[in-house]
Amino acid sequence: MGRHREFDVEQALDSALCVFWRKGYEGASYTDLTQATGVERPALYSAFGNKEALFLLALERYYNRFLSFVPAALAQPSAREVAAHILRGSIELHTLDPNRSGCLGVHGALAGSDESEPIRQAIVDGRARDEALLRERFERAKQDGDLPDTTDCEALAAYLCAVVHGLAVQAKAGFSRAKLESIAEQVLSTWPVSARAKGSSRK
Repeated sequence: MGRHREFDVEQALDSALCVFWRKGYEGASYTDLTQATGVERPALYSAFGNKEALFLLALERYYNRFLSFVPAALAQPSAREVAAHILRGSIELHTLDPNRSGCLGVHGALAGSDESEPIRQAIVDGRARDEALLRERFERAKQDGDLPDTTDCEALAAYLCAVVHGLAVQAKAGFSRAKLESIAEQVLSTWPVSARAKGSSRK
């Protein structure tokens, strides 16, 4: 029979998530993780496996706990409202806490060593899934006449994702929430809308 763990696994995972969010994958040392969780390295290994496995668990927790605004955004009635919901949800997330500003996924993807490639690839795959969902949503908007017939939905989804990732980097660099919101408003001011959708909005 294995030894009973003398710490709260869920609480330890939350603490590890905060460390990774603040420092990124490569920036977070085992000393950082053990100090934050209050759990010694052998016990962390026993509970979660290695650092890579711990990060992937923290990343999954991050997606489930902090990115619920993404499916809510996809359910919005127009493409512009989808974009607005994602931009505002992202800004809320990036400025939630000054001790963990920005985005865990963006920071994690900056891992540069060969050993960190599985982490970078897992984050890239997650982004690709989100971008594909946006592209599909914009394709439906185009079919419904909400977006112009000339809209490149793949490029539009990639553009929105690039802005969101840029906002995360800027938040980490210390940009104020007001500054980030002004950038989002600039994006929305130039958002493509079909002539039919414009006419409907005036009625």
